[in-house]
Amino acid sequence: MAGDLLDAHLTLLAEALLPYRDCETLLARWGTELARTLTGGGRLLVAGNGGSAAEAQHLTAELVGKLRDDRRPLSAIALHAETSAVTAIGNDYGYDEVFARQVRAHGRVGDILLLMSTSGTSANLLRAVDAAREVGLRCWAFTGPAPNPLAEACHEALPIASADGQVVQELHLVSTHVLCEYVERELPAAAARRVPTEPAPAGTTTSAGPVRAGVEVLLDGDGRQVEAGQGGTA
Repeated sequence: MAGDLLDAHLTLLAEALLPYRDCETLLARWGTELARTLTGGGRLLVAGNGGSAAEAQHLTAELVGKLRDDRRPLSAIALHAETSAVTAIGNDYGYDEVFARQVRAHGRVGDILLLMSTSGTSANLLRAVDAAREVGLRCWAFTGPAPNPLAEACHEALPIASADGQVVQELHLVSTHVLCEYVERELPAAAARRVPTEPAPAGTTTSAGPVRAGVEVLLDGDGRQVEAGQGGTA
C-alpha cells in the first residue's frame, strides 16, 4: 500500500526523537569545548565508514566552510577523505589501521577525535581511539544504541536509541548541525578568552605569533594593535 514505507520510517524516527531531545546538553557542552579548542589552535579529526564517512565529511565541511554566518575557517580533517593515504595504509598495514595511523600523523595533544558509527563495533574506529589516547586527544563518538564498544572506548559518546541504522544516521546528521550551531554561537566568547585583559609588564615579550624583523607594532592598553610602522631610529 502506498505510503506504508514512509509512515513506518517516520514512526521509527519519531520514537527515536523522544529520548534524543535529552542530548542537547551534551551537544552544547561539546560545542563550547570544540570552539575553544579550534580558536586555540587545535583541530578536529573526524572519521567513519560508509554513510558515516559521508556524514563525517559533512561535519568538516561545515567547520572549514561555514554553517550560517561568515567567519574564519576552523581546522577540521575527515580522515577517510584522503584516498591515497587510506589506500596506501590499508594496503601496507591493513584496513584496521587506516584511521589510527593518520591520527598519529595529524593529532596533537589537546585535539579532538570524533568518530561516527551506527554499530559502534568497527575495528578501524576502535584502533583510532587507541591511537588518539596514546597521542593525547579527547575522543568523542556518535553511535547507535549503547552500550557498544566504541561508546565505551571514547571519553564521551552520543548514542542514538534506535535499532534502525537509517534513523541513527539521520539523527547523527541532526547532531552535526546542532553541534556546529553551538560552535558558531560560542566562537566570540572563545576568541575573547584568548585576548589579554591587561598589557604585558614593561620589558616582557610574548610569543603570540611569528615576528617580522624591522616592523614596530604599537599596542593599546588592551593589547590590541593600533599602529604599525617601520622600526629603527631616525
